[in-house]
Amino acid sequence: MTTNELAAGEKNAELDANLARVEDLSKRLVAALTRRTPTPPSLGGPDAELYAKAAQAYWAEWLDDPAKLLSHQIEYWGKSVTQFVEAQKALSSGQFRAPEDPGPKDKRFSNPLWDTHPYFNYVKKQYLLNADALSKAVDAIDDMDEKEKRRLKYFAQQVVDMFAPTNFLATNPDALMKAVETEGESLVKGLENLVNDLEANNGELIVRLADESAFSVGENIATAQGEVIYRNRMMELIQYSPTTEKVHETPVVLFPPWINKYYILDLKPQNSLIRWIVDQGYTLFVVSWVNPDKTYSDVGLEDYIQEGYLTAIDKAKSICKVSKVNAVGYCIAGTTLSLTLALLKARGDKSIKSATFFTTLTDFSDQGEFTPFLQDDFVDGIEQEVNNVGLLPSFIMARTFSFLRSNDLIYGPAIRHYMMGETPPAFDLLYWNGDGANLPGRMAMQYLRGLCQSNDFAGDGFELMGEKLKLSDVDVPLMSIATESDHIAAWKDCYRGVQMMGSKSKAFIVGQSGHIAGIVNPPSKNKYGHYVNEDVTLPADDWLAGAEFHEGSWWPRWEEWLRQRSGKKVAARQPGDSKHPPIAPAPGSYVKLKAAKQIQ
Repeated sequence: MTTNELAAGEKNAELDANLARVEDLSKRLVAALTRRTPTPPSLGGPDAELYAKAAQAYWAEWLDDPAKLLSHQIEYWGKSVTQFVEAQKALSSGQFRAPEDPGPKDKRFSNPLWDTHPYFNYVKKQYLLNADALSKAVDAIDDMDEKEKRRLKYFAQQVVDMFAPTNFLATNPDALMKAVETEGESLVKGLENLVNDLEANNGELIVRLADESAFSVGENIATAQGEVIYRNRMMELIQYSPTTEKVHETPVVLFPPWINKYYILDLKPQNSLIRWIVDQGYTLFVVSWVNPDKTYSDVGLEDYIQEGYLTAIDKAKSICKVSKVNAVGYCIAGTTLSLTLALLKARGDKSIKSATFFTTLTDFSDQGEFTPFLQDDFVDGIEQEVNNVGLLPSFIMARTFSFLRSNDLIYGPAIRHYMMGETPPAFDLLYWNGDGANLPGRMAMQYLRGLCQSNDFAGDGFELMGEKLKLSDVDVPLMSIATESDHIAAWKDCYRGVQMMGSKSKAFIVGQSGHIAGIVNPPSKNKYGHYVNEDVTLPADDWLAGAEFHEGSWWPRWEEWLRQRSGKKVAARQPGDSKHPPIAPAPGSYVKLKAAKQIQ
């Protein structure tokens, strides 16, 4: 037998093995999809009324100013025909080199073949032409409600992103080249990745962003030393072990968001805000929220406040033998901290000495990038899902947040994972991002209907726990940290809420970067700076125009502010006391509950 025959035999064997794997994977794929519980259709897109309104407005625009719309169409036709002719010429001449104008730069089209190969260059440029034409068509609609037009622009962009040629094997040179180089192994591996993701999420397609096997909570992430000193059905309260001989008398109680796990603040020693706070000489308590299952369907914001906030504050006061604490709330936990502060004022309770808010929204009059998801059709769909399963599953929230950055968080990872068969990176931040939590049904609807849609807290008052809570009732000394490019809690919206609070002492900081990187910004990195302006009465644009920029992290500036409100130094406190003996070492058990398993 010749060498060529041996090589051919080996390739045939590889092909047979791959075909056998495909057959097995196909069976697993079907089995995984049968486990999927359908979600309400409205969670997959807007109702037909939005498109009907758009069509009506577009028709009215055509009747009113046909020349403007015709000019857009003629421009699109002309460019399409011209680039088709150019592609034909290049193909017929066999000239595989970049044209004089290869088209605008886009990181999705980084492969040189998008410029040098006539076929791929044609596909790319035609896609960009189509995208531009659709964008102009939406922009041309004037006679449409501003909120509805914002939604239309969002969903039109989703269509554009979804139909990018990079998302399809036949028009993705990277995936095609990888398939050829690996004798199809990359496609088989990609199918295996797809099946594994479906099986891990009960038939829901949630693109895995990180290599989950690379991380273990409590072993190589969330490793700061501490003890769970209290546990109830809502939370585990962790008190961290001191690293200094003396600590400030007033402890810090930190409330992370319960949409995600708390350990974003303790990913690794180099960027752990938890470790840093302890190292500055503070007694730190951190709440680790439970990942709710269906039995939590009737749990509301009042339960988070009573069994979470008020209980954690009382335990910290008791253990530290003080009458007041400094409280910190991150994102939705900051919103709820504001509700708690208004409630405490109504009750005459002065347990909070100061409050710090990280990327916290309290005034929802401008819904920003979440406008598409906060209208009745989408929220009605969430309510239907909540009524069906008792909670808002984590994957719905994750999918919603991901579609705000679909190319980076959905399509790009899906291409690498499913079409090219690559293993996701061992990236701790992305691992945390995928380790989400469910929301109790009642709490989710209170938040969406009463706070986001009706904006009751910033308006006439939010009815809760026998009181009408108002944002203006928040009157403790406060500092709010927002971030410059936050797409979840825009800094101007955070600022507007701070302006509406009744506190006489207010400080506001805008950090560079976004919702996570702008907060998890240790001084040692010297990566992102921050803006400071003491006059919080100014309009947002004027505040920023007059703000002083400082290099480096805002953490030391916050600590200096906190120090002034933390009392004298006392002997360092070990976790717990005789009434609250340590239950388990940090990070505890609640943080390890996985959302997918909680809804089975």
